[in-house]
Amino acid sequence: MADRRRTNPAKRVLALIAGGVLLVVGLALLVLPGPGLLLVLSGLLVLSNQFPSVERYVDPVQDRAMLAAEQSVSSPLRIAGSVLAGLVLVGAGVAWGLLGPRVPLGGWPTGSSLILSGLILLGLLVYSYRRVATRRREQSGDRSRPA
Repeated sequence: MADRRRTNPAKRVLALIAGGVLLVVGLALLVLPGPGLLLVLSGLLVLSNQFPSVERYVDPVQDRAMLAAEQSVSSPLRIAGSVLAGLVLVGAGVAWGLLGPRVPLGGWPTGSSLILSGLILLGLLVYSYRRVATRRREQSGDRSRPA
């Protein structure tokens, strides 16, 4: 029986390149502004499809990413801070794009990556808020039912 992960060498190389790029960019974004943990998780998921030894890293990173998402909406102050951070990233991206060579690494390549990071942050914030709100509704509904 042929292993599905070894059937197409080109697909395996493509997964290695795409997963590796996502992983490296995600690791960089852990310290830079952007959705680093999400990209690390994406890279691991892509790599685990072709390389079974990577699968053991997916669950711990996914658990940490979900915990971080839930913590980002745990209080109104954190929500406001996250929204502000997303808006600052978008604004900084526009500024970097418009100012061009007058700022370090200026221009639209840097600006567009900052804008994209801000939009992803805002999208993840909405997703996290909805997820936590749904979980809270389900938990409060479970408590109201007779045992």
